[in-house]
Amino acid sequence: MQSYAIGDIHGQYDLMMRAFDRIETDRTREGAPDSPVVVLGDLCDRGPNSAGVIAHLFERQQTDDTLIVLKGNHDRMFSIFLDDPFGRDPRLRAEYTWMHPRLGGPETLASYGIREPANRPTAQVHAEALAAVPPAHRRWLADLPLFHQRDEAIFVHAGIRPGVPIAGQTEDDLLWIRAPFLEDPRDHGALIVHGHTALEVPSHYGNRLNLDSSAGYGGPLSAAVIEGRKAWLLTDRGRVPLG
Repeated sequence: MQSYAIGDIHGQYDLMMRAFDRIETDRTREGAPDSPVVVLGDLCDRGPNSAGVIAHLFERQQTDDTLIVLKGNHDRMFSIFLDDPFGRDPRLRAEYTWMHPRLGGPETLASYGIREPANRPTAQVHAEALAAVPPAHRRWLADLPLFHQRDEAIFVHAGIRPGVPIAGQTEDDLLWIRAPFLEDPRDHGALIVHGHTALEVPSHYGNRLNLDSSAGYGGPLSAAVIEGRKAWLLTDRGRVPLG
């Protein structure tokens, strides 16, 4: 059984489309058109076209039941802002809001055509955001699943709390965890395929596979194929083993 995964997109529409192209090439080569594709969350923020990314994935999922899109912490922050412009994600550091330049919220709002979102009254920007984001997209974003389990892999945005069964994991950990997950060398009962922690290149650690290759910071967007606990990075030249 093979599954595909795409790392943190962060508003990089063109990179996302190239990742899908590489997956389709591999599917055709392998004769596996129905193998699922899991997007690991963080669809929005930092990049130039979060609106386009969200719209494409929403529309694609209406006709493609092999596409699974997971929720990332940035997607949750966007949903919180749409519900309450003064709301805060409970795992966000006290000195930040979603509108802080490091988080990338203003770029997401700008992609919906909202002028200077970081420099105008919050209530006014919020009202314009509610008018700009289609209600169906807003509901879809808020209801994205937190993980997907298939064969010997669990796909999740940030990672898991070590030692806790997947059914007992909290949403905060699945969307935000770093330590102790990143430092834990133990087998988790499945290969954990995740993003959230940006690297220069995707890396396989034996018990986990990190596919966040820093698309949100000007890096590439990684797509990989997973078979059992083995994985290959998909490139324009074909598969490259990971791990």
